[in-house]
Amino acid sequence: MNFANKISTFRILSVPFFVACLIYYSPDRVYLRFVALGIFILGVISDAVDGYIARKSKQYSKAGLILDPLGDKLLLMSAFLCLTFEKDFAVRFPLWVTLIVISRDLIILLGSMVIYIVKQDIKVSPTKWGKLTTTFQMFSVIAVLLQLRLSPVFWWIAALLTIISGFDYVRRGFKTLYALDNSRNIR
Repeated sequence: MNFANKISTFRILSVPFFVACLIYYSPDRVYLRFVALGIFILGVISDAVDGYIARKSKQYSKAGLILDPLGDKLLLMSAFLCLTFEKDFAVRFPLWVTLIVISRDLIILLGSMVIYIVKQDIKVSPTKWGKLTTTFQMFSVIAVLLQLRLSPVFWWIAALLTIISGFDYVRRGFKTLYALDNSRNIR
């Protein structure tokens, strides 16, 4: 296991601690919100670091293609779910935002599975829309953890980018499948 994959694994293993901080949070245990914030920011930094290390040292692996996005998705989905249903927070994600975030990721996952089943291979590469979406989703989580009144601005932008990137990934998925069908017709 290369170093970049170890960082991704660390991010995945940090998710239960992040969730536990939010589950056990109460107004008399405010410090848990800040511990959760610290874990989340550490996860964000580790995402940037493992991507940088993998690119710089060309440490690409099949495990990394799974571990890195899995770490991101687990951290973000757990954050959106916890921060939607946390009753003691004045600022929480509305359910519709969380549903948009989770629906997009499920559609991408199912589409990837279809492509893999049909093609017996899949190339995972984030798009500029996907990266921008992840960035604003992360800002949204940080804003809610900080209980900023401007949080809705971040989550509206994140929701819009999530929809745009979702359509972009679906479009790319269909292109991949149609390219496969067209290459079979040529033979």
